[in-house]
Amino acid sequence: MLNALTLLVVCQFIGEVAARFLGLPLPGPVIGLIILLGLLIYRRGPNQELETTGNWLLRHFGLLFVPAGVGVINQIDALRENWLALVIAIPLSTLAGLATTALVMQHLDRAEDAPPGEKGD
Repeated sequence: MLNALTLLVVCQFIGEVAARFLGLPLPGPVIGLIILLGLLIYRRGPNQELETTGNWLLRHFGLLFVPAGVGVINQIDALRENWLALVIAIPLSTLAGLATTALVMQHLDRAEDAPPGEKGD
């Protein structure tokens, strides 16, 4: 488990360094996830230790939202001032995300069903 956690933290650290020093418009953890994805593709998937560690982290994922919840409570005055914008923006952005996901899935499904030689068109 220690090796897998080290790999996850190192990927995030490299992502943070890249984001700060290269001025990339993505957050460091996102860049770290892209690096981890590249490693997993290169290795053709996670080893047993990384898979076990990842599943353990996912089972306890709810605990990671505690700091975010505390942050929301700390900003309750700002939420009260901007409640209308939030009530509009949250459902609209959720619908936009769902619609985008649906369109991408339809495109990928069509590409998968296309005869050989026509994929990617």
